[in-house]
Amino acid sequence: MIVMGILNATPDSFYHSSRFDTAGAVACGLQMVAEGAGLLDIGGESTRPGSVYVSAEEEVSRVLPVVKGLAEASCPVPLSVDTRKFEVMQAAQRAGATWLNDVSALTDDPRLGPFAAETGLTVVLMHRQGHPDTMQKDPRYHNVASEVIDYLSGRVEAALAMGIQPENLVLDPGFGFGKTLDHTLELFRALPRLKALGFRVLVGLSRKSFLGTLTGAPVEERLAGSVAAALASARVGVDLIRVHDVGATVQALKVWEALS
Repeated sequence: MIVMGILNATPDSFYHSSRFDTAGAVACGLQMVAEGAGLLDIGGESTRPGSVYVSAEEEVSRVLPVVKGLAEASCPVPLSVDTRKFEVMQAAQRAGATWLNDVSALTDDPRLGPFAAETGLTVVLMHRQGHPDTMQKDPRYHNVASEVIDYLSGRVEAALAMGIQPENLVLDPGFGFGKTLDHTLELFRALPRLKALGFRVLVGLSRKSFLGTLTGAPVEERLAGSVAAALASARVGVDLIRVHDVGATVQALKVWEALS
């Protein structure tokens, strides 16, 4: 399983210790690679529950220096950008980013899909219910697993129709994006069904609120829960996991794999 390190070039990420300025983000990214990250995901707009929209200009000003700094430092792993805006991804791609991690699954900005196809970007298609400012207020599903899988299957069809190659698609069920604890647990158990669509699957569980609901731990004390979630993800065959704590996650995965 590939560990994707989270680099937040934002002032308002839900996990305070993951907020960086440019120099801090570049240094942290290189440290994550040294600890075993196979991919870095750079974000300039928080999409935590209750967050507000950031303009493309502001997001570019946060993300682009980090991408450039890592590229200039000859970062040896692919650089992903967590964005839903064409202007941001265009600037980042020109600076060296090769992955697009879009929480809207190419629905918020119709220019992103054709751009990804043209430039050969790897694209993460994520499910969400609602938008970040309201998504956790009262999420409801008749059958969360079936609805999420059907939605992502539809977004795959749309991406392929735009010209994106199937090997360049990754699916993310969107834990924390319009899901209660019960939805999260039910959806996690359905991950083999999502894998059966035939695409790589990425999950983001690191330090999220469901861990606090399960354990009572505040966000700063959810390392153990996050690592446990990573091991459970490996057990069900997830391909990539997006985490704040790369070193601890990589170490745990190595031990788990050796003992399995």
